[in-house]
Amino acid sequence: MSDADTTMRTIRFHKHGEWADVLNLESAPIPTPRPGQIRIKVQACALNPMDWILCLGGMPGPVPGGIGLDVSGTVDAIGTGVRNVHVGDLVFGVADYINSPTAGASDYAVLTFWSPVPEGLGPVEAASLPMVVETAVRALDKLGLSSGQTILINGGGTMVGFSAVQIALERGAHVIATAGDAFAERLRHMGAKVTPYGEGMVERVREIAGGATDLVLHTALAPGVLPDLIKIVDGVPDRVLSITDFDEGNLGVRTTGREKDLVPRYDVLSHYAQLAAEGRFTVPVAQTYAMEDWRNALEQSYGGHAHGKLLILPEPAVSAA
Repeated sequence: MSDADTTMRTIRFHKHGEWADVLNLESAPIPTPRPGQIRIKVQACALNPMDWILCLGGMPGPVPGGIGLDVSGTVDAIGTGVRNVHVGDLVFGVADYINSPTAGASDYAVLTFWSPVPEGLGPVEAASLPMVVETAVRALDKLGLSSGQTILINGGGTMVGFSAVQIALERGAHVIATAGDAFAERLRHMGAKVTPYGEGMVERVREIAGGATDLVLHTALAPGVLPDLIKIVDGVPDRVLSITDFDEGNLGVRTTGREKDLVPRYDVLSHYAQLAAEGRFTVPVAQTYAMEDWRNALEQSYGGHAHGKLLILPEPAVSAA
């Protein structure tokens, strides 16, 4: 057997540090699925801020370690104990970055959590879903959002925020979103009321809501905004939940993402994939990159101005018609 049959391309680090200093495109052994896992030939891998955190050592995982958590591709190997999936099936899910020296930004990846890609949904669109959908659902559940409540989603133009707007509307909530020009009209078309960021936001939101909102979900990278968000809920900080600001000022807001007992909501992925296939849920895709162009992809992702998901395509992938 030649090396070409047992090795693959992968983007990974051998020490922790800033992504631009520690990541390289290199060859590594093709991973073998453990019991309960599958292996896919990766068609699309979405980038997330979590990739930078992995490089810095802020999340559990091995060294060497890979980046790229959200993936789609065709099943090419199945671990023991796995049922209801077959070699050749198109699936999407989360690459095993905790127990493997490589992750999703590779020619092959092993998955512990996956769902079938429904008919009508392409691999690029499918790979864009897992992290943003899981995070939005977990945050809204932790807030206890219910039908008829009014929620401000601060950061409707972030991909978690854009997803959370749709999920909150699906649950029957009244949604106000802060967003810039890139996504404001799309959010309004979905049914959200939209206002800009910046000075006067508290007054604008309260005017739209007719008073205090019931809840606030903070998804934007906007340091120092938590006191204003607390004002929007009449000074009750536990009605605010942030996924980006972990309340180092001890203001009393709720957070999610660093809990020791965090239980990911991967169980919802198939539902939102089906909605996406039906045109009733979407995560915007900004641009795709070939594996060899990975550094430009990471620079764009780290810059935070992509206005949509960025994906690496180890092999050509097509969108659904």
